[in-house]
Order: sequence, then structure tokens, then C-alpha cells
Amino acid sequence: MLNWRIEALHLKLKYTWKIARGASNEKINFLVQVSDGRYSGFGEAAPNIRYDETAEVLLQQYEVLLKAGLPRVRSVEDLLELLTEHKPVNSLRFAIESAYIHYFCQHKGIPVYTLLGQDPPGKQPTCISLPIMEPGEVADFIRMNNLNRFSSLKVKVNPEQATELVQEVLKFTERPIVIDGNEGWTDPDQLMVFMEQIDTSRALFVEQPLPASHAAAYAAIKDKSPLPFIADESIIDDGDFEMLRTQFHGINVKMMKAGGYINAIRLLQEARRLGMKTMIGCMIETSLGIWSAMQLSSGFDFADLDGFLILEEDPFGLVQERDGFLYLK
Repeated sequence: MLNWRIEALHLKLKYTWKIARGASNEKINFLVQVSDGRYSGFGEAAPNIRYDETAEVLLQQYEVLLKAGLPRVRSVEDLLELLTEHKPVNSLRFAIESAYIHYFCQHKGIPVYTLLGQDPPGKQPTCISLPIMEPGEVADFIRMNNLNRFSSLKVKVNPEQATELVQEVLKFTERPIVIDGNEGWTDPDQLMVFMEQIDTSRALFVEQPLPASHAAAYAAIKDKSPLPFIADESIIDDGDFEMLRTQFHGINVKMMKAGGYINAIRLLQEARRLGMKTMIGCMIETSLGIWSAMQLSSGFDFADLDGFLILEEDPFGLVQERDGFLYLK
């Protein structure tokens, strides 16, 4: 029998993390461990209220899985069957699946990426995100955090300040930017006006500007947009890809949304089959979650894996960042 345990990770942030949906100065994630007494595997859950994930729900579902036979799992196939029959929220599903796969690979003496059929993770460039802030704070924020060492900057925006905030960021960086709306716009015409007011030649794409429920609006403006649209909240652990490609030019796969390595690979393959751009992203996570994402990152066009860089202190040190590149320790 395997021994499983879960514990809360209380994570303080370096600065107020503000996006279109709200703001926070701390985060509670969860560490899941599985062990046979000799070999151990660890996984991280970063619950997100956008997907109705709370600490209480996560812990309740973990107890259900224990009672349903989690300690008696003997293979990846056993685990997947259990997680299908007693489906937990996606962040917990990823923590459990990844913990078991990490344990299994330790036991067998093989790299995680080999088991998953991926290329070895190497030096990985990542963009870095700026939270929503007053435009007058941008210059000091970029300078104090030395953000120009990264190959691109992601700007979190809301409709009220988006134009001024983006223009201010472009004054203090020569790097290309990504614009992340986090479903902040509700009026597609207002979104189009915003894009007409900024220098789109210096932007790579816009991530999820309208709510996921606005499928018809996305489809109506996709081909008129001066910038590609990348789906985030519109693609969780599954999606109608034939419909998604009428709304978006690409997708953002996050391990915590996908619910596991295996499903994340499926989403990547489906997007590639349809010629869509692919991005691997993250929540606010420790280097354990980022280490896990890096096992797949070589297969994606673009990486946004800066979640651990927002933490005041990372408890694991599994990934190092130098000059805007990530390295596995």
C-alpha cells in the first residue's frame, strides 16, 4: 500500500497581484506526496476560484479519493481509472497524477519526460508578467524588478486602464509584449478600439480578452483583430477544438487546468493538429509546479512559466532563473 499525504503551502507574494478579476497578496496551494517508504513523488495543486476550486473542496475530494482506494493504486492505469470514477477538481487531479508519475519514474529510474514521450527540457525562455497597476508606477516596477532581462513582458490589463497601461509599458521596454485581459472586456467593439489605440507591431498576441461565454463575439472579430487571440479561460481540461479555432488563433495549456500531464499532452496534440498556436502557462505556483510544466515545455511555441518568480520565497528551489531563462536544478 502507498502512503499519501497532503499539506497546505502558505505562499506570500512579492507584490500585490492584481488582474481583471481581483487582487491578492498571498496564495494557498497544496503539496501532495506519495511514498512506498523508499521512493517518493510530489505534486502541487494551485486551486483557482475562477474554476470553483477552493481549499475546502480540494480537501474534501482528497478524502473521497483516499476512501475510494488511492492507497491501493498499483499503476498509472489504475490511477487514471480512479480519477475518472471520482473526478476531483483539476488542480487536485494534476497534483495527484503528477505525484504518482514522479514516484513511478523514481522507482523505475527513468526521467519524467521520457515516460511522457517528450523531448528533454532544456534552457527555457519565459515571459514575465506585470500585474495591473497605476500607469505612473510602471517605470519603477520594471526597473526595480529588472524585467527587461526577459525576452517578453506580459501586461495584465482591465478595460479602464488598458490603453494607458500598455503605452506606458512600451515606453520602458524594447521587448515585445503580451496583453492579458483575463476576460475583462464585455464589449467586443470596445476591445477593437483598444487595439486600434496601441502599437500592435510591438505585441505578440492578446490572451482571453472577453469572457469564455462570449463565443459568438470572438468568432465575429477573430479575423478582424490586428493581434492573434489566445484562449485561456475558454480551454480548461477539454474543449470543442473545431469551435475554438473559429474564435482563437491558439490556446494556453496550464497543467492546473488540464488536470494532468496526460491530458495536457492530448490538448497540445489536438491544437497542433488544427494548426493553432500553443502556449504553456501557469498559475501562481512554486518551482515544483513549474518544474512539472517544464517536462512538457519543449513541445510548445511559447512559455509563460513565471508563477514561482512572483513568490516572496520559493520553498523548493527546483527551477532557477537566469537572464530570463529557466533551468532545472
